[in-house]
Amino acid sequence: MVSVAEQMVEVLRQAGVERVYGVVGDSLNPVVDAIRRADGIEWVHVRNEEAGAFAAAADAELTGRLAVCAGSCGPGNTHLIQGLYDAQRSGLPVLALASHIPSAQIGTGFFQETHPERVFTDCSSWCEMVSTPAQLPRLLRVAVQHALGARGVSTLVFPGDVAALPAANPTGTGHFLTEQAVAAPPWSQVQALAERLNAAERVALFCGAGVREAHGEVMELAGRVLAPIGHSLRGKEWIQFDNPYDVGMSGLLGYGACHQALHEADLVLLLGTDFPYDSFLPGANTVQVDHDATRLGRRTPLELAVHGDVAATLRAVLPLLEQKTDRSFLDGLLTKHCKALEEVVGAYTKKIEKHVPIHPEYVASVLDELAAEDAVFTVDTGMNNVWAARYLTPNGRRRVIGSFLHGSMANALPHAIGAQLASPGRQVISMSGDGGLGMLLGELLTVAKYQLPVKVVVFNNGALGMIKLEMLVSGYPEAEIDNGDVDYAALARALGIQAERVTDPAKVPEVLAEALGRPGPVLVDVVTDPNALSIPPHITAAQLKGFALAAGRTVLSGGVGRMIDLARSNLRNVPRP
Repeated sequence: MVSVAEQMVEVLRQAGVERVYGVVGDSLNPVVDAIRRADGIEWVHVRNEEAGAFAAAADAELTGRLAVCAGSCGPGNTHLIQGLYDAQRSGLPVLALASHIPSAQIGTGFFQETHPERVFTDCSSWCEMVSTPAQLPRLLRVAVQHALGARGVSTLVFPGDVAALPAANPTGTGHFLTEQAVAAPPWSQVQALAERLNAAERVALFCGAGVREAHGEVMELAGRVLAPIGHSLRGKEWIQFDNPYDVGMSGLLGYGACHQALHEADLVLLLGTDFPYDSFLPGANTVQVDHDATRLGRRTPLELAVHGDVAATLRAVLPLLEQKTDRSFLDGLLTKHCKALEEVVGAYTKKIEKHVPIHPEYVASVLDELAAEDAVFTVDTGMNNVWAARYLTPNGRRRVIGSFLHGSMANALPHAIGAQLASPGRQVISMSGDGGLGMLLGELLTVAKYQLPVKVVVFNNGALGMIKLEMLVSGYPEAEIDNGDVDYAALARALGIQAERVTDPAKVPEVLAEALGRPGPVLVDVVTDPNALSIPPHITAAQLKGFALAAGRTVLSGGVGRMIDLARSNLRNVPRP
């Protein structure tokens, strides 16, 4: 007799699931046992369910397939929430299996009782509870297809005793639709877009993650209308490479001439971006293209909203566009962008071999040079986001994964676990902050248990660096941000992980190169300068006042790594008088 749990596992196998990330617990025992006995699927034992959800998110991010995490009743599954919020906001197909207390005890205030069908509603696009075996396998198939179709989190809640009961219906087989149709824009919107692009004298493009499959089309558009191209953090990996029109990034982590380009243009075209920081957008003269109609106009007023896939939209509009000939706007911004980067490049290159504590910018720059061409970087929230944004060089093959929309601490290491399991042949590098690593430090045990060849580079400044910056710009003196002088290399070695601690900047290239070349897991603990902060290219008078009030710390504009080479190269396209 097939049990409900066995039926659930069979449906997951039909959906192509190979791993379930979680922590075992009594109400999950029927499912864990069914996985133990099934072929082609394994249980990945993380130390915190939150990490399991983050790992599943990275798994889904890299593969595009359904990824699964699980938590037992009460505190077991409520730990999942942080990672599920991250997956939901990032639009990743993740299924959470949230087991419940015994069905006869629901509503009695029983031990560990929560109401998962309520708790998980806000971090899921679909959340339902199984009450009887007769609801399966149909309800699980709905959950799977909803995660795949809506590109978000589905949460299936089930009492543990129900999972152990005999299945009421045959499992059967079913096909899950994984490849979705491409949204083509209405012709009237294509014509309206062409009219505005042809009429504008100065066009600027701002690109997000939605340009992933549209690099060639965006380059052709920029060449046709002679537009500078700026990007968001999530858009960086898809648009910055092979881009002669690049003027950098806008936002709190921004650099270069992007902010200026957007505010001086007659027409700003937002392509595949749901950029949340509306204060960095011009607030006028804006057209937006997105495959998700619910995003249109929710960040800034629009002159025109275009509902369509970015690549499909640009292919439709390009034949209608006139070739612009006045390069003054584009060339002026390319020049300003290069000059802006040259002005700050010394922040990480001046006397780097003697600067102690080590410049974190320098570490990121060396890491970028040494990493594989198809490396996967996972990045902790905080100052590591800044170093990744400014120093990691995209090439169309590398991936950069972070909690870029939810902004959760401690995501890098669990993301790296999921990324490495999903892509065992790729180099995976976790750019961990000491604050983030300390929060989910137990996941080093997971890395050690499975001997995952993750390379963990700890930017150890002994403080919550981004919080320090937030205090500075608000005019508050820093308080309660000290993480202490912790030797994370010693901790890693105690767990059986190869590790090195670096305090001498001259040794950074050698140690990182050796770490990246070693088999198995390696941790490099780099003691970095706690005063190395970063400010965006455009700050308000109130923020400047805050810096003055909180004086006493050095705030660096930050360097730009190999992006300075790209900017200088792009200047070759500027005609000389």
